[in-house]
Amino acid sequence: MTFSTMTRRAVLALGTSFLALLATAAPTTAQQFPERPVTLVVPFAAGGSTDVVARIIAQKMSEDLGQQVIVENVAGAGGSLGADRVARSDPDGYTILMATVATHALNPLILKTKPYDAEKDFAPVSLLVIVPNVLVVHPDFPAKTVEELIALLKEDPDGYSYASSGNGTPLHLSGELFKSMAGVEMQHVPYKGSGPALNDVIGNQIPIMFDNLPSSSGHIKSGTLRALAVTTKERAASFPDVPTVAESGLPGYETYTWNALFAPAGTPQEVVARLNASANKALEDPGVIERMKEFSAEIVGSTPEELGAHVTAELAKCVELLDRSEASLVERTEWAQSLDAQRQRL
Repeated sequence: MTFSTMTRRAVLALGTSFLALLATAAPTTAQQFPERPVTLVVPFAAGGSTDVVARIIAQKMSEDLGQQVIVENVAGAGGSLGADRVARSDPDGYTILMATVATHALNPLILKTKPYDAEKDFAPVSLLVIVPNVLVVHPDFPAKTVEELIALLKEDPDGYSYASSGNGTPLHLSGELFKSMAGVEMQHVPYKGSGPALNDVIGNQIPIMFDNLPSSSGHIKSGTLRALAVTTKERAASFPDVPTVAESGLPGYETYTWNALFAPAGTPQEVVARLNASANKALEDPGVIERMKEFSAEIVGSTPEELGAHVTAELAKCVELLDRSEASLVERTEWAQSLDAQRQRL
């Protein structure tokens, strides 16, 4: 045997060993996940419903995973800025998204320039909760019922505005659908999240708002906001005396939002499974269950496959809702330009 033959065989042996090492490295890494803190991106400002749910879940997931789950608010473009940030992150499970119907159903249908594909660019982890929306007003506002609000808006079509957490969000859709079905006008004032919008409604800068019930519930209970109606088909268990919009003169009216966890597409299945197990364990915690009950967030939980099917169904449902709203929900060109500008600053 020549030296050259021995060298070739040695190289082949080393190459085979290296390939075997590569083959086993990924599963080992996935099994050890997480080895450092996980960033949970909330695509809206702090203080809103999505932020509230995220912080409750993040705390319990941190305990289970043995690593801190850090909530990071990346607000802008109706949730698309934060969602796009996660879609472009490394697919290793260390950057995940607290998604909503806005990021994964409304924005993909509304945006002229689509920064991501809601189905192809994400790995579903788990559906968490379904959340009612609520129509609230400042306590000094003259209308005390939906019927009175409609009458007031018809009497002065140009006199009132309403706030939402941003263009193209479920709360914006709630307002536009209300306008269409009631035959009224209100000027939409978008914010970068429910928190800033609520501050202005409580401060009587904006008289009306469509909000997620979790972020408004404390203000309703304290009297700094008045709830006129919830937007779901049934009344909210935490506010049984608050009627639905549908039973207040607009039969068939229904909107809501949901929160779910997604990782970037290509995240190893073992990592997705670990995140899924941790999220669903958090949802079973008695303290989490009690917190969610306080603002009528319905705990769901799911497999990754069930969440994927949910997104597909929600996209189809939102097409129908957008058609019924009979309104252009966003100035698409301006929004797309704003999104591009904000992405460059990341």
